[in-house]
Amino acid sequence: MTETPSRTLDPTRDVALLTADLIDMESVSGNEKEVADAVEAALRALPHLEVVRDGDSVMARTSLGRAERVILAGHLDTVPLPAVPGSRGTVPSTWDGNVLYGRGATDMKGGVAVQLALAAGLAEPSRDITFVFYDHEEVEASLSGLGRLQESYPQWLEADFAVLLEPTNGTVEGGCNGTMRFHATTAGRAAHSARAWMGENAIHAAAEILARLRDHVPATVSVEGLDYRESLNAVKIWGGTAGNVIPDAATVEINYRFAPDKSIEEAEAYVRNLLAGFDLVRTDAAAGARPGLDRPAAASFVEVVGQEPKPKYGWTDVARFSALGIPAVNFGPGDALLAHTDNEHVEADAVRACLAALRTWLS
Repeated sequence: MTETPSRTLDPTRDVALLTADLIDMESVSGNEKEVADAVEAALRALPHLEVVRDGDSVMARTSLGRAERVILAGHLDTVPLPAVPGSRGTVPSTWDGNVLYGRGATDMKGGVAVQLALAAGLAEPSRDITFVFYDHEEVEASLSGLGRLQESYPQWLEADFAVLLEPTNGTVEGGCNGTMRFHATTAGRAAHSARAWMGENAIHAAAEILARLRDHVPATVSVEGLDYRESLNAVKIWGGTAGNVIPDAATVEINYRFAPDKSIEEAEAYVRNLLAGFDLVRTDAAAGARPGLDRPAAASFVEVVGQEPKPKYGWTDVARFSALGIPAVNFGPGDALLAHTDNEHVEADAVRACLAALRTWLS
C-alpha cells in the first residue's frame, strides 16, 4: 500500500489562497499533526529563521539584534466539523466569490496564513519576531500547546509585545476579560412529593441565588482607556432524583466574566460577597489581561492599523502572555461572531488587509 503524500504549504502565495490550503488540512483539536508538519516544513525552508517543534506546536524566530521583539501567535486547531449536512463551514474549503467558507476560516486559519506569509516575506523586519503556532487551544486549558511551550521553551516566549491573530474584524482588541466558574449548592430534605411538607425543597432554595444574579447590575470598568463590560450569570442548573421526590440537593453553575483590573482573588471575593450565605465552590478560573496599549510597540501598531482600539470581552490566550509580563492584543481577519458556526467564513480582502497592516508595522 502506498502512503498518501504529505501536503505542503507555499507561504509566498496569495494569503487568501494560503488560508484555503490551511482549511483543507482538517485539524480538529487532537488532529493537528498534518497541518503542524506542513507549517514546520514551510518554516524550515526559510534560511533566516530558527525553528523548533514541540509536539504539534511549532515556533520560529529571527535573531537580528533589534531593539524590540514581538510575538505573533496563532493556534492550529479548530472545533469539530459541523454536524448538519450541507454546512459550508466545514472541510474542504469552498469559495463563493470573494468569500472563503470552511472550518477555521475565521478561527483562525486566516490568522495563521498571515503569520506564515509574514515569516516568508520579512527576512529583515524592523523588530525581531517570534512566530508561535500551537495546538489544543479549543479544548481544556490543561492541554494547551501554548501552556506546554511556556514550560518547555520559556526563553522563546520572551518579548516586548505580542499579537494574537484571533478574529477581530481587523480592529485591535486590547487585553481580555477574565473568567471563572462556581458551583452554588443548596441542601434540602427528601420526601415523597405527595407529602411535600415532610421535606425541604433544595431547588426552591436555589431561587434566592437566581434572584440575586437576576438583579445584579454588571459593571463597566475602564482599564487603560478601554471599557470592559462584565457579566455574571447562571449558566446551568440541576437537582432532583425523580418526578415524585422532593429534591434534597440542587446546584447552580455560575460564570463571572470580570474586567482585567481585578485579580482572580478579587473577582472571587466579589462573587462570594454577592452570594453570601450560600455554599460556593470555585471550579475554574483564568485571569484577564490588561491591554498594555501604552507600550511603544503597541502604540505604533495601533497607529498603523488606524482604528480606535476596542476591549476584548471574551477570554483569549493574550492572558497567558500577560501573565508572562508581555502586553498583548488580539488582531486578526474575520468576524469573531462567525467562529464555530456552521457557515464560518472570511472575506479574502480581510485576510489581505490584516497581512498588509502587520507588514507595514514590521517593515
